Amino acid sequence: MATKLLALACIRKESYGDLSPRPRYPSMPKYPKGVSGQETNVEGSEAKAVFCVLGMTCAACAGSVEKAVKRLPGIREAVVDVLNDKAQVLFYPSFVSEETIRETIEDAGFEATLIQEETSDKSTQVCRIRINGMTCTSCSSTVEQALQAIPGVQKAQVALATEEAEVHYDPKILSCNQILEAINDTGFEAVLLSTGEDMGKIGLKVDGVRTHNSMRMIENSLQALPGVRSIDIDCEVNKISLSYKPDVTGPRNFIKVIESTGTGRFKAMIFPEGGGRESHRKEEIKQYYRSFLWSLVFTVPVFLIAMIFMYIPGIKHALDTKLVNMISIGAILRWVLSTPVQFIVGRRFYTGSYKALRHGSANMDVLIALGTNAAYFYSVYSVLRAASSTDFESTDFFETSSMLISFILLGKYLEVLAKGKTSDAIAKLMNLTPDTAILLTLDDEGNVISEEEIDSRLIQRNDVIKIIPGAKAASDGFVIWGQSHVNESMITGEARPVAKREGDTVIGGTVNENGVLHIKATRVGSESALSQIVRLVESAQMAKAPVQKFADRISKYFVPLVIILSISTWLAWFLAGKFHGYPDSWIPKSMDSFQLALQFGISVMVIACPCALGLATPTAVMVGTGVGASQGILIKGGQALERAHKVNCFVFDKTGTLTMGKPVVVNTRLLKNMVLRDFYELIAAAEVNSEHPLAKAIVEYAKKFREDEENPMWPEAQDFQSITGHGVTAIVRKKEVIVGNKSLMLEHNIPISIDAEEMLAETEGMAQTGILVSIDREVTGVLAISDPLKPGAREVISILKSMKVRSIMVTGDNPGTANSIAKEVGIETVIAEAKPEQKAEKVKELQVLIRCFTFPFLLEFISYEDCFRALISFFHRLKAI
Repeated sequence: MATKLLALACIRKESYGDLSPRPRYPSMPKYPKGVSGQETNVEGSEAKAVFCVLGMTCAACAGSVEKAVKRLPGIREAVVDVLNDKAQVLFYPSFVSEETIRETIEDAGFEATLIQEETSDKSTQVCRIRINGMTCTSCSSTVEQALQAIPGVQKAQVALATEEAEVHYDPKILSCNQILEAINDTGFEAVLLSTGEDMGKIGLKVDGVRTHNSMRMIENSLQALPGVRSIDIDCEVNKISLSYKPDVTGPRNFIKVIESTGTGRFKAMIFPEGGGRESHRKEEIKQYYRSFLWSLVFTVPVFLIAMIFMYIPGIKHALDTKLVNMISIGAILRWVLSTPVQFIVGRRFYTGSYKALRHGSANMDVLIALGTNAAYFYSVYSVLRAASSTDFESTDFFETSSMLISFILLGKYLEVLAKGKTSDAIAKLMNLTPDTAILLTLDDEGNVISEEEIDSRLIQRNDVIKIIPGAKAASDGFVIWGQSHVNESMITGEARPVAKREGDTVIGGTVNENGVLHIKATRVGSESALSQIVRLVESAQMAKAPVQKFADRISKYFVPLVIILSISTWLAWFLAGKFHGYPDSWIPKSMDSFQLALQFGISVMVIACPCALGLATPTAVMVGTGVGASQGILIKGGQALERAHKVNCFVFDKTGTLTMGKPVVVNTRLLKNMVLRDFYELIAAAEVNSEHPLAKAIVEYAKKFREDEENPMWPEAQDFQSITGHGVTAIVRKKEVIVGNKSLMLEHNIPISIDAEEMLAETEGMAQTGILVSIDREVTGVLAISDPLKPGAREVISILKSMKVRSIMVTGDNPGTANSIAKEVGIETVIAEAKPEQKAEKVKELQVLIRCFTFPFLLEFISYEDCFRALISFFHRLKAI
């Protein structure tokens, strides 16, 4: 069952690629006045207007205003606040004006006045930082405390699972570089991922550079470009990192400037991504894998000598051979083999311990270092004492220290391997964006003069992009030419293709099903809807669940407590041995009471080394959000994940959630004497020109009567007309064919027989859509089209019922169809005929009603953009519960 929990977030997305030309575009469609290729000001493509709207008394009034405004072409978003009598509209001036919007609001029956919205300076910025070297909760707590102690930092969150920090700070007091320095001072490596500024960041690799002077020449050329804020140069790898204003300039401009500098001997391209989270995770996996293998090279022989060979008579005799006094060959071999494991392979634990203790904290590395060093150095003492004595039988624990380090390295390897797999969900989301895009060049009149294929990550704001049938949109934008249907299911979850025409918005990553579209890019990189969804998943992985905060508080005292318990255990057993508190038979041969006590003390310290208390919760949150994203469920934070078990009500949409979202013809009733093959041939000839999902279902069904043809050719349809929301008309083989609903027939004055009326009522009662077919002004047949249930729909509702979880369905279908589907799956509460723009109100109403009984959480399985705000509002309320 594909479900969608929708919300919004932001994330920065890096880019790479190069330019490659394509042939000149043959046609030159004209765009609306004011749309041209030379427009570079982002305010020219999108504007915001705030209106004072008087006369609204309830949510229904606000809904009617919002609905009226959204019907206008070129409206990107409209939000109506009934409490403050305000309406905020984001729109494209090329298609609609502020005056037109104001008149539309007044036509809806309310008084509207354009007002000037006050702006305020942004006093808070957010930066995301990757932190390398953290191994446990104590490490992340040390960094978090250091960040919170910096003047100007308002909030700091450090996520151990993702090895990232999110810092909210006042840019007037503090800079990102100072934050990075503070983290580096704690002993960890900090790398800036993104900032909250409206700045683009890109890295370029320049080939053909042989001297530092060449790089300086390129730097000076780039610095002269408007919109460039900062430039960093790495001469070792010929890399140039730029920060720039994306509404003024972009990567293609940088490449053009670089390649025009130095008489064409320089070649620039996007720098290969090597500093991202994914590459860092892969490198971390390799490091732990190599360390584990090297530890096995020495640990396995130590284990065999200490545990296996001692039971093989011939080998045991050789290993027990004395070299100097009581020191044996076996002891020397164990010492030699365990030393590289302790100090070379295990040096990462010494480094981590030093960093932690330097800042007054103790982490997992401290426990490992103490435990292994206690075992190792006592063993060294035992061997040296045996070498200087003629009667001391040494007992060493070299295998304990080396095996402990090997097991911990294996655990760390498996841990980073598991965490790395959770990023696959994010990678799949990122891969929805196509690798290339077709860039159009326009003249001053808005005519297409050429096109070229570029890397999609080189798209800049206000670029005009061509999307051919079957291709994905490379960025968010709005249509300036063409008509088509776009499949947005991979972003919104809505299974039905959405019609697009001039002024409509297009989401990056969605698939253009038919027709050519030209869109103007408005949101690229981190601003795109796809990037926001990716940001949501990463933010959810960073957010701490309440139980994790509790675990973090305990973990602060965990390591000191373990050390105290370990010392207490050793001391208790040692004193008990000195004062004969237990029988001498408890002491193994070749051991004394001190060695036995030391063994128990080390054991207490060793078993606490993995420190699962601090790692389990963040790892679980990361895995849960990653797996959820791969299944289409976007979980907003650990708190939502933790509260999920308290859910007692689900709200489902019908189409695409409970049903397949792909209609099929399930029944045909002929009212006239006619061959069924000929009947469908006439219908298919008319419907093949329509892009409506029901039309596609009819054509697909008609192909069954011509299975002998791989790609059947239908008769030519003349005078074809598609009436939105009603059906189609055409002349096929000199016959007038009308296919549509009842209202279309009445509009053409075609009488509907009693039999046809009964068939329509019957199909509606069976949750099917009835389509009337008229040939030469006579209703010839009725088609029954159904959207079949998803295979697991009934089972899911049944399982929810067994868990005493209530299910509600909200749909735009008529009550008959809605109730029939609800009855079929077992849902008792149905809200029918809810328009897309009304569904947000239905969610709000349910939120109020649900307060009457226990309802801590809501999952809404709808995918309309209007419901985003309602769901986000609910999450804010959820946090206050």
